[in-house]
Amino acid sequence: MSKHQKQVLALVIISVLAATVLLLTGLSEAVKPERPNPDDPIMTMLDEIYDIVLDTNSKVSPAGIPVTKTGQTRSYVTGGDGDLEKGADLPDPRFTDNGNGTVTDNLTGLMWTKDAQQIIGEMNWYDAIDACNNLVFAGWEDWRLPNVREMLSLIDYGYYNPALTPGHPFINVPPYPGRYWVSTTMANNSLEAMHVPIVNGAVNGMNKINNLRLVWPVRGGS
Repeated sequence: MSKHQKQVLALVIISVLAATVLLLTGLSEAVKPERPNPDDPIMTMLDEIYDIVLDTNSKVSPAGIPVTKTGQTRSYVTGGDGDLEKGADLPDPRFTDNGNGTVTDNLTGLMWTKDAQQIIGEMNWYDAIDACNNLVFAGWEDWRLPNVREMLSLIDYGYYNPALTPGHPFINVPPYPGRYWVSTTMANNSLEAMHVPIVNGAVNGMNKINNLRLVWPVRGGS
């Protein structure tokens, strides 16, 4: 049973209990019409049930994490992304150059190497994982290959080749095609991993061994 189904079941059970208590309270009032005693155990139980219901509702409908704008501002059709520009605004400044060869993304809190080709050359997916895991740079040893959502967090879909916001502090960002491995494996084929071309931010799956791609290390994250 999923977490949501459990929460719904809990609400149903609590509702039945609440109705039962209300019925008992009504019968008690019919026999004893005086004002209810706040210390009465039935009233105490009813208050506790209300508290549980309110607490459960808050968990069923969390505030959530806002989705940011894609960066696309050109409108191609009414109702399109560039027309609506839905999403939360990006922080300003978006990036902080730490002055030590690293850049912090103020949106995600992730730290990237300033040099988009700090690890030189293209390699297969397994070598890309190892290269990031073994990287010691700027005083840190916990570098890793980013997952697909982390890599896409850099992408500004208002721009092309590269799909990065102008004024970004990164250097050696490759021209077309500029394809980067990410650590995420395809769900329908464990022999393939995803890659993200920095030219446009598309996502594709490629064989982990037979294809060579660039590597951009990241560190941090929850």
